[in-house]
Amino acid sequence: MGSQQGSTLSTNVAGLVDGSSACREVSYDDSLPVYVKELIAGGAAGAFAKTAVAPFERTKILLQTRTEGFQSLGVYQSLKKLLKQEGILGFYKGNGASVLRIVPYAALHFMTYEEYRVWIINNYPSMGSGPVIDLLAGSLAGGTAVLCTYPLDLARTKLAYQVVDTRGSLRSGMRSICAQPAYSGVKNVLTSVYKEGGIRALYRGIGPTLAGILPYAGLKFYIYEELKRHVPEEHQKSIVMRLSCGAMAGLFGQTFTYPLDVVRRQMQVEYMKPLSKGGDVRYRNTFEGLAAIVRNQGWKQLFAGLSINYIKIVPSVAIGFTAYDMMKSWLCIPPRQKSKSISAS
Repeated sequence: MGSQQGSTLSTNVAGLVDGSSACREVSYDDSLPVYVKELIAGGAAGAFAKTAVAPFERTKILLQTRTEGFQSLGVYQSLKKLLKQEGILGFYKGNGASVLRIVPYAALHFMTYEEYRVWIINNYPSMGSGPVIDLLAGSLAGGTAVLCTYPLDLARTKLAYQVVDTRGSLRSGMRSICAQPAYSGVKNVLTSVYKEGGIRALYRGIGPTLAGILPYAGLKFYIYEELKRHVPEEHQKSIVMRLSCGAMAGLFGQTFTYPLDVVRRQMQVEYMKPLSKGGDVRYRNTFEGLAAIVRNQGWKQLFAGLSINYIKIVPSVAIGFTAYDMMKSWLCIPPRQKSKSISAS
């Protein structure tokens, strides 16, 4: 009896994941173009995953940017201190800007990846349809999404960088850790930064961001598809398999490109730091930033917050892939050329 119920449940879940049963019941969205459905599915998945790991994201930014009072703390102690000073809501400071950015970012990333992949296969058939195509399409998609949403990422970082003791703790005279007046929200950050330096200021740090996202996004899709090639055919549609491959791809890709992420964060907040601090300099470009961080802060700073990023990225990728698969089944997104290459491999 129990095994029969378990079998029925597994069948229903499998049908929902691959969309075979869901699409027979849902037909009101059939009029939407496929790319619009991909935008909706990607955006919803990105927002859900980003909110789920927001506390780790906030702590990672504080460690990356060497925020005063957090330089020598570990992940657990940083979370405790943040909770004590700002309460539960402190974990989600900057998450509004993060979600505002991740919705269009994830939507564009998934949709443009599909479009770039099909375009490359159709226009350059000699390249085949293997993982190299995923590397190229993923890199192009990542770059496109970053260029379109970077000012929102800048606003998210500046908001997350601020640490204000909202619980009124006056011990050691630490009423406010942030050296400058706090930004009140996303709009305030964008308008203030634009007044200070125009469009160029809104894209400060875009160099290391692109230098990091192009290989990261490409490697993520490449490793994901390459791992799936070694999975037996009967397990190709397993959600656990997809999540496992995606998490491994995210971990490898993040490790290789993480130092560029540290440079980006420091470039984004450097004008919020006083110039009198020893070791605080203005970085003119990515390579100068890398050299200056190693020289003034030590090579270990290039990997500051990496441990919490590992903790963050596994559930983030898992939740993101699960939500995206569910949304695709609900929206009845048909398989594309990518699906053919996966099943063929």
